[in-house]
Amino acid sequence: MLKLVAVWSAPKPEDREAFETAYANVHAPLARALPNLTSLETILVAEGLEGAEAGAYRFAIMTWPDKAALERDEQTPEWLALRADAGGMIERFGVTLVSSIGHDG
Repeated sequence: MLKLVAVWSAPKPEDREAFETAYANVHAPLARALPNLTSLETILVAEGLEGAEAGAYRFAIMTWPDKAALERDEQTPEWLALRADAGGMIERFGVTLVSSIGHDG
């Protein structure tokens, strides 16, 4: 299994409700629409470990059967829409997004 882990920084406190609405109603459904995606797990971070400040605000873990499946998705209109929406969220809410790809194990 190939996994992409996306890490979002926190929006300003006054933007959190709008960010969460956009994430739940637009961004996550765009990700779920990718034709070769096996699963999508989203995590809203509540706190850091042992009382520390959280290092991120939200995670998304996207899973494909293999790299070829991800590469096929990267050529789809659904991928272009997802990327455009991420860029819009970054611009609108002043957040950052870091993504990395890896394998189980």
